[in-house]
Amino acid sequence: MLPRRRPGPVTLDARSARSVLVRPTHAALFRRATVRSAAVRTAAAGSVVVGSATLLIAGCGSRPAGGPPALHWYVYNESSGSFAAAAADCSKSSGGAYRISIDVLPNDADGQRQQLVRRLAAEDTSMDILALDVTWTPEFAEAGWIEAFDDATAQRITTGTLPVATRTGTWANHLYAAPLNTNVQLLWYRKDLVPTPPRTWDEMLAAARGLAARGRPHLVEVQGAQYEGLTVLFNTLVASAGGSILSADGSQVTLGAPAERAVAAIRALADSPAADPSWSNQREDDNRLVFESGAAAFQLNYPFVYPSARHNAPGLVPEIGWAQWPGLVAGQPSHPTIGGYNLAVSSYSAHPGLARRAIECLRGRANQIRTAIRGGLAPTLEALYTDRELLDGGYPFAAAVGEALRNASVRPRTPAYQTVSLQISDALSPPRSASAGRLDGLRTAIADALESKGLVP
Repeated sequence: MLPRRRPGPVTLDARSARSVLVRPTHAALFRRATVRSAAVRTAAAGSVVVGSATLLIAGCGSRPAGGPPALHWYVYNESSGSFAAAAADCSKSSGGAYRISIDVLPNDADGQRQQLVRRLAAEDTSMDILALDVTWTPEFAEAGWIEAFDDATAQRITTGTLPVATRTGTWANHLYAAPLNTNVQLLWYRKDLVPTPPRTWDEMLAAARGLAARGRPHLVEVQGAQYEGLTVLFNTLVASAGGSILSADGSQVTLGAPAERAVAAIRALADSPAADPSWSNQREDDNRLVFESGAAAFQLNYPFVYPSARHNAPGLVPEIGWAQWPGLVAGQPSHPTIGGYNLAVSSYSAHPGLARRAIECLRGRANQIRTAIRGGLAPTLEALYTDRELLDGGYPFAAAVGEALRNASVRPRTPAYQTVSLQISDALSPPRSASAGRLDGLRTAIADALESKGLVP
C-alpha cells in the first residue's frame, strides 16, 4: 500500500489564462536568465519563453474561469525555453483536461529549496507539480510533502528509465519523483592543446603543467566555491577512489582512505599551476566563462557548456573535445556524481491525478530530446543515448554522457542531506586549505547531522 497523501483544502478559483501561465515567485519576477543557457530562444508556438521574455502573470488558485484546471509547475527558469515549450505541448495534448502554469523558482538550488519548503510547510494548495533536485527526495518524502506514485504509474515511469536516475526518485521502496532530466559531468578539453585526453587526475595535472611550461592555456576549470558544487566534487573523488560518504542505508559515516585520497587530489590541483586563481570562488558558470575565453585547457562541467559555447564562442567549438571524468585509480573508471531534476506531486495538490498525468507527458521522449538539444540537459530515457534524432540534433556527446551515467555515483541518500552537504563544503573550503586533518571534524559533523543535530530548516 502506498503512503497516505495528506489532503489539502479546496483551492480558490483563478482568473482565465492562456495555455502556459507563468507566475514568478517572490524575487524571481524580474530575475534575469543566467548567461549559462545563452540567449533565450523561441519556443514552440503557443508557449511562453521564461527569462528575459515577458512573463504572463497567473492569478491565485487552480481553475481559470471557464477553462480547465491550471496545474502549477514550480520549476527553475530553464532559459532555453524547453520547459515552457513542454508545458505548452502537454497542455495542448491533454485535450482540455488541464493547463500547465509555470511558477518560476530561483536558478540556484538553495533558493529553490527554500521557497518550496516555506510554501509546503504552509500547506500551500497552489502547488501541483514540483521540480526537485535529485538529492531532495528523501527529505520531502519523509516530511509528507510529496505523494508516492501508484504502482501502475511508477511502472510506466521506470520502464526504459536509467536505473541510476530512478534511484534518485525512490525512497523507502516507493517512487516519489519521476526523473525529468539527469546530469553528469564530463571532461571537456581543447583538442588543439591536448590531442589525447588524460585518463586520470594525475595525467590531467601533468598535462596542465606541461602546457604552463610552454606558455599555453593550461588551467583546469572545476567548481571550488563553498556551495553544493564543492560537495559534488568531493563525492565524485571519494567514489572514484572506491569509497562513499555514507553507508548504503544512509545511517553511518564511511569516510576512510578513499576520502583521504580525495582530499589529496584537491590539494594536488590547488598546489599546481593548473588551479585557477579564482578557484575558491568559482561555480559552474564561472568555469564555463573561463573556458570560453580560451584561458583553460580543461573543464570538468556539465553538458550545458556545449550549447553555450556554440552561442558564445563558435570559433572554439571545433576544438572542444569531451571524455570521461578523470579517474583516481589507474585502470578503473571514474564515478562522477549524478545530478538533475525529478518531478513530484505535491501532497496539497487539488488535482493529484491530473498532476501525475502531466508529469508523464512532461518527461516524454520529444520533450527530453528538445531539452537536451536546446539546454544541454541529459535525458533520463536510456534509449535516447543511441537515438539519431538526439545525436544528429546537436548532442554529439550522447554516448559519452551515457557511459558516464552507467558509472555514476549518487550523493548521500538521507533526509538530512542539506546539512550533510553544508558540512562537507564548509570543511573543504577554500580548496587550498583542504587537508586530511579536517576529516575527523567532518566525520563528527556529519554524524551529528544524521541525528538531526543542527538540521537546516
